[in-house]
Amino acid sequence: MKRMEYLTREQIINDLQQSYQPYIDKFGIEDIGIFEEEGQDDQYYIGYTARKEGKTYHIHTPFKKNDKGELTPIKNEWTIESDEPQREDIHGFRDIESALREI
Repeated sequence: MKRMEYLTREQIINDLQQSYQPYIDKFGIEDIGIFEEEGQDDQYYIGYTARKEGKTYHIHTPFKKNDKGELTPIKNEWTIESDEPQREDIHGFRDIESALREI
């Protein structure tokens, strides 16, 4: 059985921040930042908050948090949440670029 690799929250966020400029240029994003949300039990969500065409989206992937506060990805699946209450969340993107293309 493969042992899961845990990273600190800061390592994960630093990795995500490295991609800001290419995503802004490639996908026409107006503004981008880090999204974080504590989930139920040991779940934690990290990703991006992106604004495009005046609309805000939270695009995130799930992590499992250990007792030291370190994180490991649960599955490689990205979800898009819109700030528009009538819009359903869109699940199942295999990578962040697919999710960004969707918005």
